[in-house]
Amino acid sequence: MDNVKLKLDDLNRLTPDEFRKSSKMKVWLVCDHIRSGMNVGSVFRTADAFGVEKVVLIGYTPQPPNKEVLKTALGATETVNWVSYPDIAEFLQACHQENVAIIAIEQTQLSQPLQSLHLSSEKKYAVVMGNEVEGVSDEIIKNADLCIEIPQVGTKHSLNVSVCAGIVTWHIFHQLT
Repeated sequence: MDNVKLKLDDLNRLTPDEFRKSSKMKVWLVCDHIRSGMNVGSVFRTADAFGVEKVVLIGYTPQPPNKEVLKTALGATETVNWVSYPDIAEFLQACHQENVAIIAIEQTQLSQPLQSLHLSSEKKYAVVMGNEVEGVSDEIIKNADLCIEIPQVGTKHSLNVSVCAGIVTWHIFHQLT
């Protein structure tokens, strides 16, 4: 038998309504002052692909119906719950009120490698990706329960934020499902 690509109908995906009603991982993907609408749209697609509870947009992060967000999200803004906080303090307050552990994806003195991350399906997590130049805000790092970094061996010291979101979310999905 030849190996042939599947057609969309062969994938048996949920309809948007079925997806909205389906159970989700207790994970928020957080965009902390992201500049690029394309990166934000990609985060929405990642959230849809792995059944993330919601996307959180902080500060000046572009939000739907931003043209770049919609173009890259390919409809995921219609299936994934999202919320926007104008400032970090409101985000931190929401995490505290809902007993959400904050995981900053950032290289810090105390950060641990991604492969050491072990989560409980009983807890809820906010996974924070930072600005394309400045990274995760200092205020979030100070309030984070944990800082995680993706080990890298090349000459660059960072990954594109949407690539980072994909890698980290896959790791979490693999653990929690």
